[in-house]
Parts: sequence; C-alpha cells; structure tokens
Amino acid sequence: MTDIVDELQWRGLIALSTDEDALRKAFADGPVTFYCGFDPTAPSLHLGNLVQILTMRRIQQAGNRPLGLVGGATGLIGDPKPNAERTLNAPEVVAQWVERLRAQIAPLLDFEGPNAAVMVNNLDWTQGLSAIEFLRDVGKHFRVNKMIAKEAVSRRLESQEGISYTEFSYQILQGMDFLELYRRYGCTLQTGGSDQWGNLTSGTDLIHRVEPEAAVHALGTPLITKADGTKFGKTESGTVWLDPEMTTPYAFYQFWLNADDRDVSKFLRIFSFKSRAEIEELERQTEERPQARAAQRALAEELTTMVHGVDQTAAVTAASKALFGQGELAELDERTLAASLSEVPHIQVAELVPVVDLLAEVGLVASKSAARRTVKEGGAYVNNVKVASEDADAVPAKEDLLHGRWLVLRRGKKSLAAVEVTGA
Repeated sequence: MTDIVDELQWRGLIALSTDEDALRKAFADGPVTFYCGFDPTAPSLHLGNLVQILTMRRIQQAGNRPLGLVGGATGLIGDPKPNAERTLNAPEVVAQWVERLRAQIAPLLDFEGPNAAVMVNNLDWTQGLSAIEFLRDVGKHFRVNKMIAKEAVSRRLESQEGISYTEFSYQILQGMDFLELYRRYGCTLQTGGSDQWGNLTSGTDLIHRVEPEAAVHALGTPLITKADGTKFGKTESGTVWLDPEMTTPYAFYQFWLNADDRDVSKFLRIFSFKSRAEIEELERQTEERPQARAAQRALAEELTTMVHGVDQTAAVTAASKALFGQGELAELDERTLAASLSEVPHIQVAELVPVVDLLAEVGLVASKSAARRTVKEGGAYVNNVKVASEDADAVPAKEDLLHGRWLVLRRGKKSLAAVEVTGA
C-alpha cells in the first residue's frame, strides 16, 4: 500500500503537522491509534465534517485504528466561533444530537477486524470531574499567555464581543480529551481541520507536559475553498447537511453534480476513494469534454451512495434523468419527486390555468406572449410531453398531475420549473 502520508499529501489533505517525518515513522511502525472529534452543536454533521470522517476512513484503511469522538461534554460549550458567543443548548438536546451524529459517523468507518473503530464520548470522563480537580489536575498545565495566542481566541479578543471564560476554556477540554484517549486507548494522533490547529496542539502540549516521553502528533487538513470564491458546503438554500431530512439526497447529489470544473479535481482527491489512475482519467475527461460532466457525475454517485445508500442514489439519479426527459416522471416516488422539484423554481397555484399562463407565472419565460412563441417553436414541455401549438391555451387536466399535485414544466433542454396545485 502507498505510504499513507504520501497518499494524504497527493490528495491535498495535509495543511499542518506537528512533525511530518515523525508521523511518517509512526505510521510505518504502526498501527497508530488516532482520533477526530465532532461536537453536537447542531442536529447533523455537514460537508466540512465529512472531510474529517473520510480522512479517518483513509487512515483506517491504511491499517490504523480510529476513535470517533462525539463530544457530549464539549458540545455543551462549543468551540469559539470567529465573532460571537455560541448559544448554549440544553443538555437533553445535546444528548439527542450526540446519538444523531454517532449514527452518521458509524456507517463510514469499519467496526470489525484488528483495527476496528471505536466511538467515544468525552462526557464519560468529564461529568464526574469536580471544578477543583479540573483546575488542579488539568488547568495547571496550561499557560494563559499561550492560550491567548491561539488564533481562535485572539480573534475574539480583538472583537467587540470578546470571549467568555467558558469558550476560552474550550481548548483545555479538548486537550484533556487527547490525554484521556492516550491513557485509555494508546491514542497518539489527533486529526482535524487546520482552523482548529490551536485546539489540536493544546492536546499535544498537555500530553508532553504530563507524559514527557510520549510521542504524539496532530495533523490538520486544509480548509476547502472554491474557485468562484463562495464558501464550500453552502448553496443558495444554505448548508449541505448529511441528514436526509435537512438536505435531501437529491439536493446532496445535485451539489456534487453542479461542481465547478475548476473544483472537481480537488473534490475528487479529497472525497473520492477512487484510485489515482481513475481520478486522473476523470480529470482528463473533464479537460477534454467538460460538457459531459463525467467527473461530477462519478463524484455525485459515489458520495451519495456513501452517505445515503445505494437505493437513494438510484432514486435521485432516476429523478435527475427523468426531469430532463430521459426517464419516466410518473415512475418517481412522491418523496423523491418533491425533493427534486424543491431544487428548481416552483410556484403554488390553487387551480389549473392555461399552459402559457403557467410558463409565465413560474418564470420560465418573461411573458405570456413569450410563452406562446416558445410553444410555437416546439420548446415547451409539460411532464416531458411537448406542448403542441394548438394547445398553448389548453388547461392541463387533473389527471396530468404527478402524485395528484405536481406539473413539471420545461423550456428547451435545460430550463426547468414546477407547479404545485394546492386545490386539486
């Protein structure tokens, strides 16, 4: 197998490391027990978290043991945001979110074999700890001047909001996590995003103070940027979540399918488990025939299958094809159809009206006269059926409604919209 450090470098997954040569040796001598932490500050993980989970999966596949930490304790506080204090969630809410996040992480790691993954919760070693014990046994090893210098803290100190003692202490808790996992499991590596570097190194610093002979490491992955300058993992409708109730599998699939040609090579290396040869072939296809979107399609199918399963991927790919006339709309289940239509312009109407009115109202054309021209030119479709010139003023029948409520309108090959009839 390729050296895992070389593999991570080729995929652009190493931004920072405490000592790359020492880490490379640790992997060579392996296996290495390592961990990555996820705080339940929301009811779902998102694409930024997926970078970390899949990095864990890669390192595990190289023969090492992952510990997936969902922070039932740190989630009660939350790491410092760049410009404001977090809203503290109720303990029972955080406990529910812990279970939701664990359920999202678990399918992406291997829990069998000699390097079986283990899920852990830092509430297990903090809930019985008194304030005095925390200050004497852990807090005494941290120097305030170094804590203030951490980027996440220094940014907040320079802001009008300032920072509370609660969030200021977050790095101590994360440092204590690494120490506990080192003692309990022999964990010697923590991975995470480079924006968390101050928190990552708080753990290595603490272990070096308490266990001077310990050889421990931190590895930070880069923040993912997009060529168009917009934030990765965001769409016009908001954050792309892993929970299918918060971001539908169809919207998840479309996020990858719509990736910019300038970004898709980077996304393939970071997220895909295809071989180097396969990725380089997809890169070549993107360069030679970008309109085919072969790389985006391969990435969308692989990631949707990984996160949502084979059946959901089959459903959303069928929907994607059917919406553009390459399949039967009537064969799509109601949930998948509704999810796919929520991603295109759509309106609600109380009753059915002529086709030209619908085309104009939904915004596929600028006016009713433009709608008539589109119909006359053979470019208007209702549920993938071309509208004949003589039917421009015809009112679609109730029997035309998909699942008794939807019409799919299309202008030309690519301009889609939907009408939901609420009074049908």
